[in-house]
Amino acid sequence: MPSVVGLLEQHELAARRRVGRLREEADRIQAELAAAELEWQEWTIARRRVDTVLAPGSAETISTKTTPDPPGEHVPAVPADAVKPGSQVPVWREGLGWSVLSVDYQRIVQLLADRVRLHQGPLTCQEMAASFGMDAVPARVEGLRAKAKRLVARGWLAEPGPGRFTPAAGVSGPGGGS
Repeated sequence: MPSVVGLLEQHELAARRRVGRLREEADRIQAELAAAELEWQEWTIARRRVDTVLAPGSAETISTKTTPDPPGEHVPAVPADAVKPGSQVPVWREGLGWSVLSVDYQRIVQLLADRVRLHQGPLTCQEMAASFGMDAVPARVEGLRAKAKRLVARGWLAEPGPGRFTPAAGVSGPGGGS
């Protein structure tokens, strides 16, 4: 027959494991919530911009007149994958510079690139928040984590270990080119 202390230890171990799993799930949900809040904010801003453009009386300020190209001059077409600076996080490709990223994303990539240049290792989002002079409160850290994960998904950053970020191989400096 098992001892009472042994049974208590088994129950304590099972409870500790369950708490660990629940904390991991809570962290995942918190990160997903932060990403969803960012997406919601982006859509809200986009809706406001559309409302402004489509508001009554704005038709007088919007010019729909087009001018023909001067004869003999060829105007190059804008590629379909061209990105306006700061409008979104584009997928990284050879020759694409940091200038296409918004300022917040540029700061993250710059901080991590400086660490590589100084032969220092990857950073966690909590360390990034401290480096930026932010309070390392969960809301700020999760906002940084959502941005870092988006940069990883688009090929700008790598995540060599869980929650640790560094620039992806081949990502160049702010000017462009690799």
